[in-house]
Amino acid sequence: MVILLGLAAAVLYGSGDFLGGLAARRLHVLAVLTLAEGAGAAVALAAAAMSPGQPSPAGLAWGTGAGLIGGLGLIIFYTGLAAGPMSVVAPVSGLVSTVLPVTVALAGGERPGAAVYAGALLCLVAIVLASSERDTSAAQPHNRRTRAMAYGIAAGACFGLFFLLIRNAGQTGELWPVAAARIGELAVVLAAAAMLRRGPRLRGADRYLLLAVTGAGVIDVIANICYVAATRIGMFGLAVVLASLYPGITVLLARVVLGERLRWVQRAGLGLATIGILLVAA
Repeated sequence: MVILLGLAAAVLYGSGDFLGGLAARRLHVLAVLTLAEGAGAAVALAAAAMSPGQPSPAGLAWGTGAGLIGGLGLIIFYTGLAAGPMSVVAPVSGLVSTVLPVTVALAGGERPGAAVYAGALLCLVAIVLASSERDTSAAQPHNRRTRAMAYGIAAGACFGLFFLLIRNAGQTGELWPVAAARIGELAVVLAAAAMLRRGPRLRGADRYLLLAVTGAGVIDVIANICYVAATRIGMFGLAVVLASLYPGITVLLARVVLGERLRWVQRAGLGLATIGILLVAA
């Protein structure tokens, strides 16, 4: 079951990123994040209110912390995509966000079998390959590549901490920590928008664009719920590795919906991900 939930989280995270990325082509990143996080917070609160169990102070604290660090990671990640080569930012952030919590899981005593180790390793390589884009860094100044790597490491560290904190929050057994995390993310985005004086300006946004942004926020909340559920019933490290395959879903959607061509390295990444999943599930 942990495999199905982890893969469901990956599919949903990747789909949400795809919708958010489409919207960010026409709207400012902070406008997209404000609307998406607001919609997600509303859905998360409604789901928590309808779920069994009462909110606990510990769960709310862990969830809020996860949201604050996750919101910061989103801002750093999108800033890095604008400032440096995506072929550097995306793979670095994806790798760091996976290695950090997996290291914690291993230090905590999780010892999967040899096939799971091999599958997880292939999935880690697949994350980097599937999320890589055409490498134009050779034509870029060295300091720009270095800055892009710094953005990727910082964003990945934030995402990795988010995975850790929301997992701890999820151990309380209800959905209130997920709602707290979403509110924390929204608070960080609103604070950044206020500092930069970039309100949620939605001029020129048609209903389909607004629907895409709203959908991105809602889908991301459902992904968080699937991820938390996966960490409750199975190994934490395995859940993280599977959920972190989301860049491959974004790439596939770009191919199917937008007709973007997959480079050989991306196809290789998707192939390795398939083999890795089969090994993990064996």
